[in-house]
Amino acid sequence: MSLLPLTYGGWNYDRTLALQTGDVRIEGVDLNVIPLRIEELFYRVFHHHEFDITEMSLSAYMMAIDKGPWEYQAVPVFLSRMFRHSAIFVRTDRGIREPKDLIGKRMGVPEYTQTAGITARGILQDEYGITPEQITWVNGGLEEPGRHEKFPLQLPPGVVVESATKKSLSQMLAEGELDGMISASSPSCFEFRTAPVGRLFADHQNLEKAYFQKTGVFPIMHTLGIRRALVEKYPWLPVSVVKAFAQSKDAALRDVYGTGGALKASVPWLVEAVEEARAMFGADHWPYGIARNRAALEAAARWSHAQGLTSRVFTPEDLFAPSTHGEFKI
Repeated sequence: MSLLPLTYGGWNYDRTLALQTGDVRIEGVDLNVIPLRIEELFYRVFHHHEFDITEMSLSAYMMAIDKGPWEYQAVPVFLSRMFRHSAIFVRTDRGIREPKDLIGKRMGVPEYTQTAGITARGILQDEYGITPEQITWVNGGLEEPGRHEKFPLQLPPGVVVESATKKSLSQMLAEGELDGMISASSPSCFEFRTAPVGRLFADHQNLEKAYFQKTGVFPIMHTLGIRRALVEKYPWLPVSVVKAFAQSKDAALRDVYGTGGALKASVPWLVEAVEEARAMFGADHWPYGIARNRAALEAAARWSHAQGLTSRVFTPEDLFAPSTHGEFKI
């Protein structure tokens, strides 16, 4: 029997390496892996639908299906997840010492609908009472001018989003035209210390740990999509894809911990970091599937709706192919 030739677009994480090398295969599939940086990948996915299986922004996916059936059907594989207390950057010469000091300020966002931004704003509102309408938002390219939203914005009354077209957000922050920004990637003016810019939460790691212990939410940034026409034609495909991506991730987690005395990544205390993560999250500290991610998925859906980006609060089951809602046991 011939294999089904499919393309996969995604960033080259350790958790997808076994799929790239062929050590793990999707049953019945001949997979052509195309590794791309996230910004290019998402542009090509949401504008041109180029790949059969693709990494995609969770927030953009929810916005897309809010309008009706979309090109891709998600499965509960979460390729990128990250706490976002660390994503809030501020000018250190503006008297911004705590979240309440953001009220009335101008904050940059590469895209208002970026999952990192939705997450950070959700945390600011849930934990500190700071609402989006209390801040003026400016969207644009982080390091290059001209970045635009994937979808037209229809925001709640009182939420102001301006567009930066002539300068990058990092340049505006360095020159004092912004008081801060929320960004998944660090702005260059922070990275290279060319301006008085720091993180709002200097002790973000301990805050993020406390946030997880309080809420059970390990925020999800990206999920995995399969072309909807393929799901309809090959009903076996979603479960086979989830199984293979889980096997690849499990191989990476075993590899990073079972180093045999040689560190897999250039992190001096890598093993200790894994042990700490296991103590907090459990042996599988990067879980796939709905059951162990329900709190994070429900939070993401609630934030998206509360910020006016989706017309309803999706349940986790609304988001993913029905055949992937449960897990088989042996």
